[in-house]
Amino acid sequence: MRIAPALIVCIGLFCLTTRSFAQLQKPVEVIRDRWGVNHIYAQTEHDLFYAQGYCAAQDRLFQLEMWRRQATGTVAELLGPQELKRDQGARLFRFRTTPQTLNAELNHYHPRGAAIIRAFVEGINAYITEIRKTPDKLPFEFKVLKTEPGLWTPEIVISRHQGLLSNVRDELNFGRLVYLIGAEKLRQLQWFHPTPTPDREPNLTLRVDGAQLMQPILELYDAFRLPLKFTPPTDTRQAATGPVTHSPRIPNLHFTPSAEVEDWFDTEKTMVGSNNWVVDGRHSVSGYPMLANDPHRAQSAPSLRYWVHLHGPGWNVVGAGEPTLPGVSIGHNEYGAWGLTIFETDNEDLYVYETNPRNPNQYRYQGRWEPMRLIRDTIRVKGGEAVPVMLKYTRHGPVTFEDTRNHKAYAVRAGWLEKGCAPYLASLRMNGARNWTEFRQACAYSRIPGENMIWAGRPSAGRPSGGQPSTGQPATKGDIGWQAVGISPIRPAVGGQSWTGLVPVPGDGRYEWSGYLPIQKLPNKHNPPEGYVATANNNLTPIDFPDRNAVGWVWAGPSRAHRIEEVLNNGERKTLTDFARLQADYLSIPARTLVPLLGPLVADDSRTEQASSYLRKWNYQLEPGSVAASIYVAWETQLRQALYQTMVPERARPYLRSLPTKRILDWLSLPLIPVPDSTGGSLRLMNRDSLLLTSLDQAVSTLTKRLGGDMDEWQYGQRANKHISLTHPLSALVSEDERRRINLGPIPRGGYSETVNNTGSNLNQEHGASFRILVDTEDWDRTLGINSPGQSGDPASPHYRDLFELWGQNGYFPVFFSREKVKAAAEQTTILRP
Repeated sequence: MRIAPALIVCIGLFCLTTRSFAQLQKPVEVIRDRWGVNHIYAQTEHDLFYAQGYCAAQDRLFQLEMWRRQATGTVAELLGPQELKRDQGARLFRFRTTPQTLNAELNHYHPRGAAIIRAFVEGINAYITEIRKTPDKLPFEFKVLKTEPGLWTPEIVISRHQGLLSNVRDELNFGRLVYLIGAEKLRQLQWFHPTPTPDREPNLTLRVDGAQLMQPILELYDAFRLPLKFTPPTDTRQAATGPVTHSPRIPNLHFTPSAEVEDWFDTEKTMVGSNNWVVDGRHSVSGYPMLANDPHRAQSAPSLRYWVHLHGPGWNVVGAGEPTLPGVSIGHNEYGAWGLTIFETDNEDLYVYETNPRNPNQYRYQGRWEPMRLIRDTIRVKGGEAVPVMLKYTRHGPVTFEDTRNHKAYAVRAGWLEKGCAPYLASLRMNGARNWTEFRQACAYSRIPGENMIWAGRPSAGRPSGGQPSTGQPATKGDIGWQAVGISPIRPAVGGQSWTGLVPVPGDGRYEWSGYLPIQKLPNKHNPPEGYVATANNNLTPIDFPDRNAVGWVWAGPSRAHRIEEVLNNGERKTLTDFARLQADYLSIPARTLVPLLGPLVADDSRTEQASSYLRKWNYQLEPGSVAASIYVAWETQLRQALYQTMVPERARPYLRSLPTKRILDWLSLPLIPVPDSTGGSLRLMNRDSLLLTSLDQAVSTLTKRLGGDMDEWQYGQRANKHISLTHPLSALVSEDERRRINLGPIPRGGYSETVNNTGSNLNQEHGASFRILVDTEDWDRTLGINSPGQSGDPASPHYRDLFELWGQNGYFPVFFSREKVKAAAEQTTILRP
C-alpha cells in the first residue's frame, strides 16, 4: 500500500492538506467543519467509503482497536489472563463465515455491501498502516498499553459482539425466580405487558429443574458482554474471572451472582433506550414534516457515535453511527430523515439438555444422542502461555455451561447469529431511501437490534402538508411513518400451551422455532390520523397482536412517551426550538402523581415538614438549580428502596435488582398497601401515608449528610449531587496530570431516568443522550445536532472535548448539508489523491 507524505498549507485558521493513496480511484475532498464533522465528497462509491474508513480511524483509532480486539477475542493478549473468559465467550459467540458465504452476508446490508464494506476496511487499514510508520504519533492509549493497532477485516465490521442483544439473561433469572417464588409472584412484581389477562399471562411454566439453574450458566456470555476495565496490575479485580479451566462443573446450588455484574446488566436494561418522534406538516410551523431523535446509551469519552457527511454517486447523507460501521445509522438524505429507538424483540432462548453419561459431548435430541460440534481454539495471553479452549455447539447454538454431575448442558439459541444480523449495518439501505415505501423496504433488512424506525419525508413537489399549494405544481405531502424492526422468532404452542420464551426450556426437540416473523408484519404506522408518532422504548404493540410471543414482554415505563405526547398534543405548531426544548425536558411524570399525596399530611419533624413545603410549591421540573428537585429525587429513591425491601423476598433479590415504576405507582395509589408475608401467604396492610413521611424523613437525612444542613443550598445540579463527570477508560493507569487532560467535568445536570431528558438514576450521569439530531425537512441546512464530548477520541485533538460544555447546556451545533454552507464552516480541507 503506497501512502505518500502529506502536503500541508495553512492560511489563517484554514488548512489544506494533500495525501496520496494507491487504492483510490479518483481524488476525494474531505472538509472538516469547525465542530469536527467530516464532509466527504467522492467521485466513486469505493472512494467514498474508503475515505469514511480512513477518517474514522484518524479520529477514533483506540476505540476501533478495542472493537477489533473484542470482536476477534484477543483482549487477553493485550490485558492478561483476567480477560480469558471474555475472549472465550467472544469466540464462542462469533458469527462465523467462509470465503463462500462472506459475500452473501455482506450483500445483505446493501446490494453492493461487499464492495462498500471492503472499501471501508481498506480505508481503516490505510490509516493504520500510515500511523504505524510513526508510532510516536499514536494516541496516548497505545503508548500506555505498549501496543499498536492491528489491521481490520470485513469480519470485524459484521461482528455482533457489541449489539444490543436480547433477553437470555432475563430468561435465566425469570427461571430462577419462578423456582424461588413462583410464577404468580413474579407476575405481580415484574410488569409483563401487553396482555388482557395479566394474572395468567405470560405463561411462565418451568419445565426444567429450577434448582440446577442456580449455577453460573451464562458466565461466558456475560464475560464478552461486559465493558472493558483497564486496571493497574496490582488491582485484585484483575483476577476476578480467573483463567479458563477444563475441570468438570460441580453444581453450586447456593450460587449467588456478582452484584456488580448483575447491577451493570440491570442498569443497561433499564437505562439504555432512546426517544424519537416525527410530526407531519399540520404540527409544524414550516408546514413540513419534522423529526427528533436522541438515543440513550452509556456516557463515555469518546462517545459511541460519530457524525459524518457522505457525498458521492448515489449518496448524499449526513448523520451519525458507530465509527466502526460504514454509512449513517441516524440522519437524513435529500429525501427524508430517519431515527431509531429500541423495540423489544425476543431473539434468544436458553436450552437445557440431558447429556450422555458415557460421552458428555453428546446430548439427547428427539430420543437419540446427537453429537456436539467441537472447535478447538487457542487464546494468546499477555505474560503467559497460550491457553487451549474447546468451543462446543449444539444444533441450537453455543454451549455456555456444562454440569457433568447432573449430566446437563446449557446452550443459547441466538437469532442474531443468523445471516444479516450485524447491528445497524442495514442502515446502508436506508441511506438511499427516497420515500416511505423505499424506507420500509430497507427496514426489512434490519434484524439487530429490535428498533422503532421512524421516517419524515420531504414533500417532493407542490405544497407541504398543512401549507398552501404552489402555483402550477402538484400538491403532495411528506409522509411520516413508524416501522418496528428486528429478527423475531416464531414460537408455536407446545402441547396446547403457549411458549413465551421467558424461561429456559428443554432442548430435546419439543421447543423449536418455526422461522422468523417477516419484519413488515411487525407493528407499524403510516401517516397516522393524529399526525405524529412518538416512541420512547415503551410498548406500542397492540394487545391483540397475532404473533404475541415473537415480541417482548418487558418494556420501558411510559413516562417519557407520555410527556412527549403531551407536548406534541398541546395545540401549538412546533419549531426546531420547540423540539430542542422537548429533548431537554426535565418534567417528572411520576412526581405529578406522588407529590400531591403529601398535600394533607403533616410531618412530625420540622425539617421534614420544611422539605414537604418545598415539594408542595414545586412545578415538577428537575432543573439543576432546584432545591425541590433534590428533595423529590431523594424521596422517590427512598420510596423505591422501601417498597423493594418490602415486596421482593430476600431470596429473590439477586435475580430481580429493581422494580418497574408501574408497580411503585400502583402500590402508592392505595391508602393501604397489601404486603404478603415472607412465605407469600397471608397479607398485612402497610399504611401508605406513614411510608410517604418516613421516606421523606430518610431523604432529608441523606441530603443533610451529603449537602449540609442549609436546605437552601440543596440545589439539584452540583458536584455533590446531580452532575456528569466523564472518566477516560485508562484513567487508572496514568498520572494525575494526565487524568486532568483526559477526564472531563464535572458539570451540573438535571433530570433523571423518568424525564424525556433521561440522565439516569445515579448522581453522576452515566447514561443518556450523548448524540441528538433535530430535522425540519423544509431546509436540510437547518438541521441541528450534538455529540458529547466531541468528534475525536484523541485527547490531543481540539475536537476531543469541544462539544462537552455545549452539550451540558443542552445545546446544538448546525449540521450543514449544502456545499456552500459546509465550505463556509470549514476548518480544514484534505485532498486524498490516487
